Amino acid sequence: MSPASQPRAESEPSFDARLARLEAIVAELENEKIPLETAIERYQEGVSHLKSCRAILDGYQKRVEQLSADAEGGTTPYAGDPDAEEPEAERKPEAERKPEAERKKLP
Repeated sequence: MSPASQPRAESEPSFDARLARLEAIVAELENEKIPLETAIERYQEGVSHLKSCRAILDGYQKRVEQLSADAEGGTTPYAGDPDAEEPEAERKPEAERKPEAERKKLP
């Protein structure tokens, strides 16, 4: 089960709580003069919250993709999705990917 689909324990902070704490840590590190040891501890805590937030978001993304697949019969990446790749079988040769006006100029 992904983190987003697992029930969250009552003592475990929510995504919003983790993100708020991460933002507070960043503000503290940027704006306050704190001892080096304390800064390192805050940085370590921030990295932990960042990893947790990313894991939660990954779980939500998979959940949305699954819901979309169920609704549409398959997933379709949004236009401009940098993570989307054309399957090898669907890729057009380079000449066919060019606009029609440019293809007419080819010998």
